[in-house]
Amino acid sequence: QLQLVESGGGLVQPGGSLRLSCAASGSALGVYAIGWFRQAPGKEREGVSSISRSGGSVNYADSVKGRFTISRDNAKNTVYLQMNSLKPEDTAVYYCAAHFGPFGSISSPDAYAYWGQGTQVTVSS
Repeated sequence: QLQLVESGGGLVQPGGSLRLSCAASGSALGVYAIGWFRQAPGKEREGVSSISRSGGSVNYADSVKGRFTISRDNAKNTVYLQMNSLKPEDTAVYYCAAHFGPFGSISSPDAYAYWGQGTQVTVSS
């Protein structure tokens, strides 16, 4: 059974950076496409970014394009989300999720069978 654990969240000032990690155990991460999602209080869950299982194809929500970068190291069973130029509206709990297939869409969270517990990101001065 695949298990995912996010880390790297915290409090950062506007304009700052954070790097989130999604570490997998119980199964090889390389057979899964990975997505990052976020949910702010009172708002619906939003797809942020996804990466194919090979790492060759990535996708971003318009709201983070140019500021966030997703990457993966299958040898380390870890996926990363580098977040730069953070804004207060990026404040949310961030989740990574795994889809058993070559690629997963950030528009279809129900396609992701495995989810982490989330990590809080707060952007505030």
